[in-house]
Amino acid sequence: MKVELFDFHLPEELIAQTPLEDRTSSRLMVVNKKTGDLEHRSFKDIIEYINPGDCLVLNDTRVLPARLYGEKEDTGAHIEVLLLKQQDGDKWESLVKPAKRVKVGTVISFGDGHLKAVCVQELEHGGRVLDFQYDGIFYEILEELGEMPLPPYIKEKLDDQDRYQTVYAKERGSAAAPTAGLHFTEELLDSLEKKGVHIAFITLHVGLGTFRPVSVDDVDSHEMHAEFYQLTKGTADLLNKVKENGGRIISVGTTSTRTLETIAAAHDGVFKEQNGWTNIFIYPGYEFKGIDGMITNFHLPKSTLIMLVSALAGRDEILHAYKTAVEMRYRFFSFGDAMFIC
Repeated sequence: MKVELFDFHLPEELIAQTPLEDRTSSRLMVVNKKTGDLEHRSFKDIIEYINPGDCLVLNDTRVLPARLYGEKEDTGAHIEVLLLKQQDGDKWESLVKPAKRVKVGTVISFGDGHLKAVCVQELEHGGRVLDFQYDGIFYEILEELGEMPLPPYIKEKLDDQDRYQTVYAKERGSAAAPTAGLHFTEELLDSLEKKGVHIAFITLHVGLGTFRPVSVDDVDSHEMHAEFYQLTKGTADLLNKVKENGGRIISVGTTSTRTLETIAAAHDGVFKEQNGWTNIFIYPGYEFKGIDGMITNFHLPKSTLIMLVSALAGRDEILHAYKTAVEMRYRFFSFGDAMFIC
C-alpha cells in the first residue's frame, strides 16, 4: 500500500495557529463509519452522540515544557533542545538543533548555568542522549526554563501555556499533547457523566514518532517509534464491564486508540492491567479489537494518523470527509476542529 494513497490538498491557511477561546466551540464533523454519511455540528453537541453506558477513554498524559534554549559552554553557540523521553536517572533522549554542533562530551548550559546537560550519545536524525546536572528538583527547573513544545506547523506564540494541555492532564511525560482531548472542558465531562456515560483514563506519553514524517514509499515499510503506555486494573475492569453490557468504547484521540488496541490485541479483545512500550502501527486492513468509535482531530497528509483513522472508517470515506472539511473551511491539526467516527 502506497503512502501517496493518503495524500490530500490542504491550503496552508486552514492550519489552526491559535486555540479558540472556548474549547467546546470548535466544529465537529460526525462520520458514520458504516454509511460514510457526514454531519456538521459544534463540539459541544458531542453529548448527543454518546449514549448512557458508553465509555469515553481519555489520555491523561501531561506535556512537559520540554523545549529548552541554551548555549555550548565552550563556544557560546546557541542550541535548541527538545526533551522526548526520559531514560535512566537524569538522562533524556532529545532532539537537538543544530545537531552537528553537539557531539559526545559537549556541555550545554541553560539559564545562566542553573541547568547543564552533557551529551553522552549521538542518535540518528538529530537525536542525542543528554545527561542533565542541576541543584534542586528537575521538573521545577523545567517549568522555570522550558517552553511548551508546539508542533512546527504552529508559527504563532501561545499566550496561555495551559491551552496546550487537556483539562485532565495529570501524568507528566509527553513531548506533545493528545490534541483530540483539547476540546473538552470539565463542565462537558460532568454533563456526560450525568447522562450516564463512563469516563476512563489511560496514559500514553507521546514521543519521537510525533515529530517524524513517513519517509518510505510503502506503508508496510514504515516503523513506528515506541511510546510508553499504562492501563490500570480499575480502567481495564470498567472497559470489560462496558463491553459486556453492550456499551461502546469511544477513544479520544489516536494515542488512546493505540493504547487500547495494543492491549486488546494481546488478549483477544479483553482489557487487562498492563504497561510497557508500544509501537503498534494501525492502517487499513487492521481489524479493531478494542474500540468502537473515536474522537480525533484532522491530521497531516500522508501521516500515520490519517492512516489510522482510515483503518477505522475506510480510506475513501476519510478522504471524502477531508475533502469536504477543506471545502467547508474546517480548521486543521492540533488547535483545529474535531471529527467523531461512530
